[in-house]
Amino acid sequence: MKNGKGLSSGRTANSKISLAEEISSRRGEKPIQLMTHQILGYPDFDTNYEMIRLFHESGVDLVELQLPFSEPIADGPVFLKANQASLASGTTTRQCLDFARRVAEDFPGISFLLMTYYNVVLQYGTEAFTLECADMGIRGLIVPDAYPEESGTFLEACREYAVEPILIATPYTPDDRLGYLAGQTGGFLYCAARKGVTGSKTSFGGETDAFLSRVAGYAKTPVAVGFGIQSAEDVAYLRGKCDIAIIGTQLLKVLEQEGLAGVERFLGSLNGLME
Repeated sequence: MKNGKGLSSGRTANSKISLAEEISSRRGEKPIQLMTHQILGYPDFDTNYEMIRLFHESGVDLVELQLPFSEPIADGPVFLKANQASLASGTTTRQCLDFARRVAEDFPGISFLLMTYYNVVLQYGTEAFTLECADMGIRGLIVPDAYPEESGTFLEACREYAVEPILIATPYTPDDRLGYLAGQTGGFLYCAARKGVTGSKTSFGGETDAFLSRVAGYAKTPVAVGFGIQSAEDVAYLRGKCDIAIIGTQLLKVLEQEGLAGVERFLGSLNGLME
């Protein structure tokens, strides 16, 4: 199936405009864009779907769909627990991919990305996995442990099928590597606001500004910031400093504590910041 043979409309849609171009085209309309996150199968797929419906109604631009994994090294305790619970309930890669296809079809205004770990991709087959992502209209893949120096086959498959490989930088990334990552990433450069795993509160301030200023000197794509964004104030702080604010763990905490109604209220608190 090289060179697009055997692909359906998802591959064609991906090739019309790149994810980076799509994000850049919204800069004049939105001072900052929002990317949210779902761990598939937790607490169940029905709730995942209702969360995505709320994201759509709230004007969320991108959604990261995480395939649960037994050892999610980039995830903090909240996400770790959710990954384990999803797997314990019997969630499979096949179910996750089928769900991703469904929401990509039902919510075409959202750019969907898949987040997983490299062993899932390797077990599925790198080319087969990337091809299926392209076919269903997935715009990018976030695979934290697919280090670009060691993942040539993965990067080649992403380029072959126009699914963007999203790479991650941190404030501790040295300049030479930051330049390398900026040149290799597709779609956007994912900037973790601090060292460590997801979930803990980040204190935004001078160190964040210095990091993003350094990123701006190398970035060839839009820039997204995640890890520790927990409030409207955090998103407001990032306006004008990056293209995309990523909220993940906080949304899961709100869901667990306040249900879907709480998520709707939380998203409502962000609406004015994206206009």
